[in-house]
This record gives sequence, C-alpha cells and structure tokens, in this order.
Amino acid sequence: MSYFEELHSEMDRYLESHASQEPAILRRLRRETNQKTTQPHMISGYQQGRLLSLISQLIQPKNVLEIGTFTGYASLCLAEGLAKDGTLTTIDINEDLAYLPKKYFEESAYAHQINFLLQDAKDYLKNTSERYDLVFIDADKENYPEYFRLIKPKLEAGAVLMFDNVLWYGKVLEENPTQRATQSIKALNDLAAQDPDFENLILPLRDGLNLMRRK
Repeated sequence: MSYFEELHSEMDRYLESHASQEPAILRRLRRETNQKTTQPHMISGYQQGRLLSLISQLIQPKNVLEIGTFTGYASLCLAEGLAKDGTLTTIDINEDLAYLPKKYFEESAYAHQINFLLQDAKDYLKNTSERYDLVFIDADKENYPEYFRLIKPKLEAGAVLMFDNVLWYGKVLEENPTQRATQSIKALNDLAAQDPDFENLILPLRDGLNLMRRK
C-alpha cells in the first residue's frame, strides 16, 4: 500500500469514527452486501449514508424518489428523515438482487413508507404525475443527462436533487473522453452548473456527489 493509499484509509477511519453512528440494520445490510453481491463497492457506505440521512432529516420530505436501489442501503438512509406521512419510491431493474432490499425494507421501521419498483426509471418518470422534494440518482451513468431532464419538471421549489459518482474516478478531468459513461457524467455536471433554475455544488465525497437545489 502506498503512502497516499494508507493516508486515505486512515482518514476514512477517522471520518467514520467522528460521524453519527450507523444504525444496526445498515451495518447488517452492508455486511450482507459484501457477502452476497459481486460489486459491493456500489453500496453508498457509511459516510455517504450519514450525509443522505442528514439531508433527509433537514428537509423532512414527504415524497422521495431514488433511482438505483442496489441493495437498499441508501434507501434506508433517505427514509430516516421522511415525514410521518411521507413516502419513498425506489426504482431498480435488477430482479435477481431484489430479494435483498425487499428483505431489509420489510425489517425496517419504514416498511409501510417504502415503495420498491422493478421497472425502467425513464419510463416511470415519463408517466408519473408525482412531484418530489428529495431525489437521489445512482443508476446507469449513460442516462444521467436524460434523468436530469426528466426529473426537473417534477421537482418542487426548494427540492434537493443528488447525483452520485459524478467524479467518476477522476475521469471527468479527461478533455475528450471516449467512454460513454464519462461523456454523460461530464454532460450532467455541465447541465447542473449552467441551469439557472438550480444551485449546485459537487462534494468530493467518495466518487463525487452533485448536490443541487431547485430554486
């Protein structure tokens, strides 16, 4: 391990030890995600999870949308701030993995508030009349610009919109990327920064989180 990798690892331990404690159900979910999935790094994880929870608790949203459920870790973090009559809709297309988030949603205190859908998120956005005050998107990167365009009309004034992995392992610094995912993420970041209807800031947490507020 290089000096910088060791420093990064030590810093992660420091940050996690000085953040609010991760609920027990999330610790179990994180452990099972590592045991039973081939890409456990896709989970939001401790630090980002506490950020999602904190933002949700500040907003106390009534209607939350998540695109990209994976094993449901971020979903449960976002649910921590739901209003008493609030609802979280989370969408994914991975039927093979669906048993895992379903299991933990049913065990959680928010079971009656979570609506887990297995369908194409673009189709959902094109057909829903719902409006949202908190949205978290961590799905197929190639469709990030399209998700942005589709979700914008469905955001309440003051709503918070977040896109994950917007630094893409530093590939966004490439001037002429050939990878489609990199191109799409760069396009999303440009759209967010240039849209007069949003305020935004990219947080360099893990692989980058584009945090936006609808004016």
